[in-house]
Amino acid sequence: MQSDPVASRSAEHRDSRESRNGGGAQLDAVSLAIIEQLQEDGRRPYAAIGKAVGLSEAAVRQRVQKLLDQGVMQIVAVTDPLTVGFRRQAMVGVNVEGDVESVADALTGMAECEYVVMTAGSFDLMVEIVCEDDDHLMEVINRRIRALPGVRSTESFVYLKLKKQTYMWGTR
Repeated sequence: MQSDPVASRSAEHRDSRESRNGGGAQLDAVSLAIIEQLQEDGRRPYAAIGKAVGLSEAAVRQRVQKLLDQGVMQIVAVTDPLTVGFRRQAMVGVNVEGDVESVADALTGMAECEYVVMTAGSFDLMVEIVCEDDDHLMEVINRRIRALPGVRSTESFVYLKLKKQTYMWGTR
């Protein structure tokens, strides 16, 4: 195996990542290196990844499929919403009375809700919404989110300008 990104990982660093994993799939250094390669370029050929991590193309293909099957990662095309007709984005804080998970589940079923997170703090949920325009945003918030059973209140944070959006946090 080459000494590239794989060998440079310390056992202590790897162990701390695995303990934060919450009991999910345990990833070895090679799988983490494969994920990092794909985060840099989701279309990178398996042969090139194999060369970087010290595996054959077939072994990389098998590991990637296993990571996909386990839900550890997804390989997707990320678009700029503005360029594909979605001119309004907002983050919406939601306060819930009663079961937070049932409201979160209902929100995940809405196509406009791209990101739904249960939180501790001022809001029970934070929801990122991507809409065509202000009228669409108003319809989603007023007629759909606020109408959900258990939603006590919402606070909207309309995006004026997106300065950074990246999915390159690696596998720390």
